[in-house]
Amino acid sequence: MSETRLLALFPLNLVVFPGEKLNLHIFEPRYRQLVHDCLEQNITFGIPPYLKEGISTLGTEMQLVGVEKTYESGEMDIKTRALGLFRVQEFYRQAPGKLYAGADVEDVTDDPTGDIALQSRIKDQIRQLYAILGLRHLFLELPTNFRVYDIAHHLGMNTEQEFELLTADTEVDRQTMVLEHLEQVLPILLETERLKERSRLNGHFKNLTPPNF
Repeated sequence: MSETRLLALFPLNLVVFPGEKLNLHIFEPRYRQLVHDCLEQNITFGIPPYLKEGISTLGTEMQLVGVEKTYESGEMDIKTRALGLFRVQEFYRQAPGKLYAGADVEDVTDDPTGDIALQSRIKDQIRQLYAILGLRHLFLELPTNFRVYDIAHHLGMNTEQEFELLTADTEVDRQTMVLEHLEQVLPILLETERLKERSRLNGHFKNLTPPNF
């Protein structure tokens, strides 16, 4: 087992992927204390997804980038950036001497190398998906060497599916999961679009050119 370290925790009902930027509104006293500790002690904190009425043992380590606004009430708007993944070994409802939770955690290593052929297939599917959803601008903004983490929140997955993606050990595993998901979802969306188009035509006077025979 690799070495553990104490990490402050901020459980939320969402999945955060490494590299993601996340803006949060902080209002509870315990998490206001956490933000102050991040500022004063330069510590990081973890977001383990809160799923099925329990805190996940896998989570994402976050770095406070800055406090955007502080309200008279003490509430804050903060900007954060996701670093890597960790696994909880021992959970504490309150970190020593703190209002917020904490845990002894170990870092989770990841193999970021993807498969070029899989990425090409995903890119083609993403192009179709974004066209249907009216998100062509997101497709155009995709970097050439995009990772699954870069598109994970725009695939129509629910929180549980996103968490499954987070548990994958390698980029190839993630690519395989995403491709499976897209191959199931795209035909349904395409058929829905066809039905919508057909219903738009119903009731209209159609100007059709008859065949010449």
